[in-house]
Amino acid sequence: MNTNLMQSVKVLKGIGDETAELLADMNIVTIKDLLEHFPYRYEDYRLRDLADVKHDERITVEGKVHSEPSLARFGKNKSRMTVRLLVGRYLVQAIIFNQPYLKGKIKISETVTVTGKWDQHRMAITVSEMHFGENRAGKMFEPVYALRGSLTMKSMRKYIAQAFNLYGKDIEETLPEGLIAKYRLPDRRDALKIMHFPDLPEDVKKARRRFVYEEFLAFQLKMQALRKLEREQSPGIVQNYDLAKLKAFIDALPFPLTGAQKRVVNEILTDMKSPYRMNRLLQGDVGSGKTVVAAIGLYASVTSGRQGALMVPTEILAEQHAASLKELFGPNGVRCELLTSSVKGKARKEILAALAAGEVDILIGTHALIQEEVAFHRLGFVITDEQHRFGVEQRRVLREKGENPDVLFMTATPIPRTLAITVFGEMDVSVIDEMPAGRKTIETYWAREDMLDRVLAFMEKELRKGRQAYVICPLIEESDKLDVQNAIDVHASLTHYFQDRFTAGLMHGRLHSSEKEEVMRAFAANEIQVLVSTTVVEVGVNVPNATVMVIYDAERFGLAQLHQLRGRVGRGSDQSYCILLAEPKSEVGKERMKIMTETNDGFVVSEKDLELRGPGDFFGKKQSGIPDFKVADMVHDYRALETAREDAAKLVQSRAFWESPEYASLREGLIEAGILTGEKLD
Repeated sequence: MNTNLMQSVKVLKGIGDETAELLADMNIVTIKDLLEHFPYRYEDYRLRDLADVKHDERITVEGKVHSEPSLARFGKNKSRMTVRLLVGRYLVQAIIFNQPYLKGKIKISETVTVTGKWDQHRMAITVSEMHFGENRAGKMFEPVYALRGSLTMKSMRKYIAQAFNLYGKDIEETLPEGLIAKYRLPDRRDALKIMHFPDLPEDVKKARRRFVYEEFLAFQLKMQALRKLEREQSPGIVQNYDLAKLKAFIDALPFPLTGAQKRVVNEILTDMKSPYRMNRLLQGDVGSGKTVVAAIGLYASVTSGRQGALMVPTEILAEQHAASLKELFGPNGVRCELLTSSVKGKARKEILAALAAGEVDILIGTHALIQEEVAFHRLGFVITDEQHRFGVEQRRVLREKGENPDVLFMTATPIPRTLAITVFGEMDVSVIDEMPAGRKTIETYWAREDMLDRVLAFMEKELRKGRQAYVICPLIEESDKLDVQNAIDVHASLTHYFQDRFTAGLMHGRLHSSEKEEVMRAFAANEIQVLVSTTVVEVGVNVPNATVMVIYDAERFGLAQLHQLRGRVGRGSDQSYCILLAEPKSEVGKERMKIMTETNDGFVVSEKDLELRGPGDFFGKKQSGIPDFKVADMVHDYRALETAREDAAKLVQSRAFWESPEYASLREGLIEAGILTGEKLD
């Protein structure tokens, strides 16, 4: 890296301590940082023909003043001025807020140039800039930068221009010639110049394409190098499972495996036999049969003389998994135990002692599994379910309970491919993309709240057939009193509505785990026909007799969560229904309802969710695994992401990447990230 570019921004004229501090808040400390502070959009001042303009576009037009301006004042020091302009053959209304002094300057028949937001329906433009005469001073296409505090656009443009004039010659190429030629990319200096001082939007597209690829390649190289190093530096355990026992176990299952389940089981078994530690993500939609795949992996490990662990996010889910695995493994003499914070005293001590002695084959539990007192005898296989609910650190602690055990992460939140290869790029990914035979598609309807009576009548019709129903009320946080009250109110009204006919139960996050367990037991036994609940039922509750899911205020949920909730029904052979009660105010809210009624495919839902919400919010909170790219956008630039990943995978496997001077700057990125030391790899 050229040392001139690593100088402080304070070497530039006009940047003192105060401005340097503001820039530092934006992570701009060096000349390099400043030159890589890219515009987030461009102001296009080229004159437009109104025939080609779309509603809500930001445009610049030139016109003749056609009427005297009229000024209306309102509020404290606020004003609204309107003036008619003749723009080509159109008569347009220009609206100018809080600039009353312009009234005396605007003269009939005078030419003015205005920039602002175009309203197609009212043939009006809300003016942000007005210039008198035919030509606006300055460039026709200008960069717009993110700013902080008292920094102005003018000063930011000035600092960047100064930095480029003084140090532009020091900008070095970071991509190898082969890749630049292959994708016909501009060199780094030219591309930076175009990003900051463009003449036309087409130029920006070419320069942006270069930086999108550069960012994705640098990130994917880190992922692929990590994957290579982790494989080479953490030898796994070769698990010689008993194939005959495993086949007998699979043949004894109450249903045949789907083609997708077989494929994924083979991928997992291949990993277990290999000398490398498994690091695999298993994705499958709600109800695609991930649990049975997990069970086969756990059983394989037990037949090789090892122990297995399954960590899940909630006690209810841990209890359900423990019950179903005990039933599956019972005839095979495999000992499964449940460990959650509710298992206390003597029972806990006995389980921990048996685990350390190797008498427990499979331990199922919540994050209680990673507490210090939990010691395995010979841990061979670790599964983390709904893995995005656990932090990286929690996953690491569980992994370290054994000597490099094989690790499988599972999720029922289908993750769009673009996000999976970004966040989990160092993992192998298996996908169950086929539903078990005989499962009927859940019919989904969007109902307005004034249709509640019809919804309840439909629910009653299903209940009379002996079926059951979930009614979900929104919950923002488990501690949110208001929303718990909401569930209590809905429960009270439904108890009244169904009185003497059906029983309504209530579940929310404030109940003690034993109370939740009792409610779920009663619902599973059909002692409760209608379960009113907050989202605590979102993950893994299995009641095949439930055929109706009603979600109140459905617009308050994300798409992924709505899809998860819908997956609570449709688990038996009867037709199931999901009814979304919603009055969405925003376009995004309406779009969500539309998507839910149009598709049952979790992968389609997740792609749409990513488009609507953006990658940062996909997991409900900003995940550390999602990098902040300066230019690239994972959703819109997904083709470049795929290309960069393929290129990175090929590069790290090639000897030239680790040795040739052509790749030195790419290797430097890995050294800076702490992935490599300065030495070469074998």
